[in-house]
Amino acid sequence: MDGAGSLTRSFLRSLRPQADLKAAAIGAVVLLREWVQDKREEKRAAARIKAKAVVEREPPPRLVALVERYAPRRVGITMTVLLLIGSCGFGIVKGGHLQDFITAVSDARNAMANSAGFRITSVVINGRKQLTQDEILAIGGVSGRSSLLFLDADVVREKLKANPWIADATVLKLYPGRLMIDITERQAFALWQEAGRLSVIADDGAVLEPYVSRRFLSLPLVVGKGADTQARDFLALLARYPQVNSITKAAIYVGERRWNLRLKDGLDIRLPEQDVGNALAMLTKLDKEDRLFSRDIVAVDMRLPDRLVVQLSDDAAKAREELFKDKKKKKAGDAA
Repeated sequence: MDGAGSLTRSFLRSLRPQADLKAAAIGAVVLLREWVQDKREEKRAAARIKAKAVVEREPPPRLVALVERYAPRRVGITMTVLLLIGSCGFGIVKGGHLQDFITAVSDARNAMANSAGFRITSVVINGRKQLTQDEILAIGGVSGRSSLLFLDADVVREKLKANPWIADATVLKLYPGRLMIDITERQAFALWQEAGRLSVIADDGAVLEPYVSRRFLSLPLVVGKGADTQARDFLALLARYPQVNSITKAAIYVGERRWNLRLKDGLDIRLPEQDVGNALAMLTKLDKEDRLFSRDIVAVDMRLPDRLVVQLSDDAAKAREELFKDKKKKKAGDAA
């Protein structure tokens, strides 16, 4: 009303004093109607703008219908639970506790299975010689907490075969609580020295132990790079000549091409790259006929195909030199 009264008063002041009062009243009413109409139009325009904004923010009715039809009613709770699980998993991995978590879950399920009557009550292991029963179970990952129900026989077998001592393994689960393991062990074949390290190897060159215990000290010794994989064939050949084999301390693989023998008294035998069997046969003959290995020598070189070179010890070389001098002096005296 204040706005309308202001307009009316403004209109009346604009009239000339001689204007008719009736005409002034009619003009005031017309102006008032126009002002009211403008206000209504402004309100309607504002309402339309607001309604349009609300419609743009709301999803289309079809989309709303699809979500209400196919989405779970408790999708909010589900998403919250998944978020919590994901956060816990990320924390476990980030904190380095994944293996501890897996172990805890495994122990929990094994405990339930053991309570249900699937505890491992009997273990039978066949074929073991070098490894103890406790060592085999530890290698296979079988412990006092393990249950037969959740024990993976294939996984246990692969763990056993990964050990250098075990060539093959069979794992059987006999319910409700019996475990049977059959293993085939590799045999300790020789000692292998390379770069100052001494190991126990199998005949195929596999390192069984990176150290040597007392029980393996009597095994033959091979030395040098590549000797581990070549030892089987060479030692089998050497065994055919027991007179040489019995006094051999070590077989040395030289340049990954040929072998030298180091005898127990320190004598070195330098074998040829080819015809090794013939060289060993010749050594055997020379020792039988000339007692070669008992002579005062330090090396026998058989690498040349047409000759055998013997290196005397220092004492033997001096004695030989003195002998030649005496013979030379005697000849000179006889000539005078």
